[in-house]
Amino acid sequence: MKTMLIKNARNIITMDRERRQYPGASMYIEGQEIKAIGSNLPYETADTVIDARDKIIFPGLINTHHHLYQTFTRNIPAAQDCELFDWLLTLYDIWKHLRPEDVYVSAMVGLGELLKSGCTTASDHFYVFPNGVSGELIDEEIRAASELGIRFFPTRGSMSLGRSKGGLPPDEVVQTDEAILRDTRRVIETYHDSSKFSMVRVGVAPCSPFSVSRDLLRESAALARSYQVRMHTHLAETKDEEDFCVETYGMRPLQLMEETNWIGNDVWYAHGIWFNDEEIIKMGNCGCGVAHCPSSNMKLSSGTFPILKMLEMG
Repeated sequence: MKTMLIKNARNIITMDRERRQYPGASMYIEGQEIKAIGSNLPYETADTVIDARDKIIFPGLINTHHHLYQTFTRNIPAAQDCELFDWLLTLYDIWKHLRPEDVYVSAMVGLGELLKSGCTTASDHFYVFPNGVSGELIDEEIRAASELGIRFFPTRGSMSLGRSKGGLPPDEVVQTDEAILRDTRRVIETYHDSSKFSMVRVGVAPCSPFSVSRDLLRESAALARSYQVRMHTHLAETKDEEDFCVETYGMRPLQLMEETNWIGNDVWYAHGIWFNDEEIIKMGNCGCGVAHCPSSNMKLSSGTFPILKMLEMG
């Protein structure tokens, strides 16, 4: 097992529960595990010794929500000054032509940018699978992550509710429930590693209330829990989404999640701007997580995330 000593750091900032710091200390690592932090550690014979004098050591950042395939369309002029639904409708017509090489290159760029920013673990929500495209698209971003060496948490997303069935996305980018569930099993069985220092774990991630059916939400929850993997979806991102849920299902977005078993400490949502106080308390009580996405929320004028209220409610 490879060993490493990082010595004489200006400061080691642990970010543990007590926020402990170790000025002038060293860190000894075996494999992927930190074994010791302190002064005058007796490990000068480590395989790799790094002099961290005048440098600060802190844990890698964690990105809890991303769409890596969107990296290659982020500067499209027609998708700059609009809110979420119009933005999606513009870009779906481009994304329906996605090829495996587009996914790979976009992931290499997006994950490379994250690594350069200090992010060492990234989750991605991949949910566009165009009709007629050969290749297993989510596999391409897993390949890119492996080549770059970032710890990766891809989530196998899905859209089943096309425009012809009352959903927002065009039919060219949706799949049948059967195809979605079959490939989700394949991705979990091929890539998910639940071991302590795993570099790849997989989640189950239907896209949103306006792009998947109730049945797919229920089936996806059951599948995820049968494999004991985490669950992820967009929720309460915009008022348009809330209006869609009330008009289509007669309930608010979180009520739809409750009805389809998408609530619990194995679930985290993305955005979460439009939850009311009662819903925030409920999520805190059951252990749901929410990814804060400030760049997207500002760009698309979706609203302001109630971060202090979320933290206060647990």
